[in-house]
Amino acid sequence: MSYNERYGEYLKKSETALLTACNACFKDGSKVSEAARYSLFAGGKRVRAVLCLASCEMLVGNLDIAAEYAAAIEMVHCASLIHDDMPCIDGDDYRRGQPSCHKKYGEANAMLAGDILQIAAFETLASSEATPMQNLEAVKTLSAAFGARGVFYGEELDIFYENRGATENELYEIHRNKTGKLINAAVQLGAIAADAFSEDKTALERYAEAIGLVFQIVDDVLNVTSTQETLGKPIGSDAQRGKTTFVTLLGVKDSMALAQKLTNEACSALEASFGDKSQFLCELARQLLNRNK
Repeated sequence: MSYNERYGEYLKKSETALLTACNACFKDGSKVSEAARYSLFAGGKRVRAVLCLASCEMLVGNLDIAAEYAAAIEMVHCASLIHDDMPCIDGDDYRRGQPSCHKKYGEANAMLAGDILQIAAFETLASSEATPMQNLEAVKTLSAAFGARGVFYGEELDIFYENRGATENELYEIHRNKTGKLINAAVQLGAIAADAFSEDKTALERYAEAIGLVFQIVDDVLNVTSTQETLGKPIGSDAQRGKTTFVTLLGVKDSMALAQKLTNEACSALEASFGDKSQFLCELARQLLNRNK
């Protein structure tokens, strides 16, 4: 199976799991539930879901359980995007080429849609067909990655440094939390679904930390080099808000050189532990480096 075919299979499995989770967690006839579905199924690459499934399969785990965990990851990720787009944070009117949740449904409904997506994610984990111990570990892993020590802390730092200027180390700290922690949670939940050994989880963590930074670096580059039609959201928004990015610190060329170095480190970490079984995840890392949206 080619890389693209395999990615497509992971996408189908994650979409099915997401539909099942939404049907179980959301209320028919609710405008807030409708808003949550609107944002959740607005498209996107489902990178975190694919990372979860691919990590589980590499470790010869149960893909049905990994798909449930992947649905939970996509729910919390979508929640963070809904809240991130709102006027009190980034104020972005478009996401993936269509109106942001708050533009389509109003700010109050968008805020609540993000809230119910977060709750639904943990309901999905707790209801998984995995063992109770696996589900408990999954809940702890996603909570730590998404909460006050993870994504939310990264958001806090991102807001704090807006118009202040961040150093390179401070920028790393922002994005290790805002972006990297959830990407690491994705591969760790795949490992939990496979009941993996601790050394396997450590190798996956090194991989995830590297590609999490790559993801953000490429985002920063595309924000100044791409077009709104390609990205599906306004470009140049970082500069308008006075944000420090990898591009403002390093420039486009050196930013991409750093992203290439981190991609090589990510693949080396996997290949050293998993050999040829890591081929898909290494190709995914290269695709994230070379993406155009």
